[in-house]
Amino acid sequence: MRASALARILFAVYALLTVYATLYPVEGWRDPGISPFAYLTAPLPRYITRFDIAVNVIGYVPYGFFAVAAMHPRVRGTPAFALATVSALALAVLLEALQTYLPTRFSSNVDAFCNLLGGAAGAALGLRYAPRLLVEGPVSRVRHSAFLAGNEIDAGLVLIGLWLFLQLHPGGLLFGAGDLRDFLGARESRMYGAEFFIAIEAITAAANFTAVALLVSALAAPGAAVRAAVGGLLLAAIAVKTAAFAIVMRAEGVLAWVTPGAQIGLLAGAALALLAVGLPRFARLPAAAMLMMAATVLVNLAPPNPYVSASVKVWQHGHFLNFNGLTRLLSAVWPFAALGYLMMLAARRPRE
Repeated sequence: MRASALARILFAVYALLTVYATLYPVEGWRDPGISPFAYLTAPLPRYITRFDIAVNVIGYVPYGFFAVAAMHPRVRGTPAFALATVSALALAVLLEALQTYLPTRFSSNVDAFCNLLGGAAGAALGLRYAPRLLVEGPVSRVRHSAFLAGNEIDAGLVLIGLWLFLQLHPGGLLFGAGDLRDFLGARESRMYGAEFFIAIEAITAAANFTAVALLVSALAAPGAAVRAAVGGLLLAAIAVKTAAFAIVMRAEGVLAWVTPGAQIGLLAGAALALLAVGLPRFARLPAAAMLMMAATVLVNLAPPNPYVSASVKVWQHGHFLNFNGLTRLLSAVWPFAALGYLMMLAARRPRE
């Protein structure tokens, strides 16, 4: 029985995301003049909220789960549980120690303990379900029947999963990614008329979704139901975007993301994607790359979203600060990682 490359990639990606989210905003490093591990023996924090406890536990559950899945079948049972739990503890203790050097973060022994609980819970779930889901069960069967073989295909599937994750950020253009202005210190775009914004969002949404659909089709095995997969991907993206607004806004604002531009982009993107996946396989990769580059340029030229920018301030403060930083970073780098992946895939695959 072979180890799952998909499980190993998922574990590595989740570990990196955990590091960034924990250390966000990763700036202002300074030496406070105390040991970075002093928090381990410090008194319990005065204020401990249920939300913080839940987030710190839940955040490490996938870590423990993916750690066990990544080790299967080489390491199983109690040794796998122990290694996953110990690695979760080591990561939590180290990251809390590093927070000592960040002026906007607070090291907490309670957080580290909650991370340990989450890692252990995830490892226990991994022992029970990871082999069935990722290695031997329905996920593995769908993976091998619907998609081409190879570790590079697994990497592409993780990219698709990250694209869905990006939709959790409620701000910006629908399906928009690659906005580098905040990271480069560029000035905010000046305001334009509503018609201009509608056109920008519609083109961006349609181009980006079509590019992602073409990427999915390039990963698909011959004879796979590509159009059904593309339709499922669109529905999943809509569900994730709606869930993001449900988290940060009241019930009446759940569909605030369905702007005029988003509506046009969804319809045009769905139609264009269903047509584009019928292109010859060798033509799909360059088409996806060109659409992705065009959409990224538009994202960096787009004015502020006049429909939702004032409604998502809560996402940028308080409990959602770390998550906002994580989704912003991923949104900024995703199209460039995807472009690099497309070039790698095109170089490795013969023309058909």
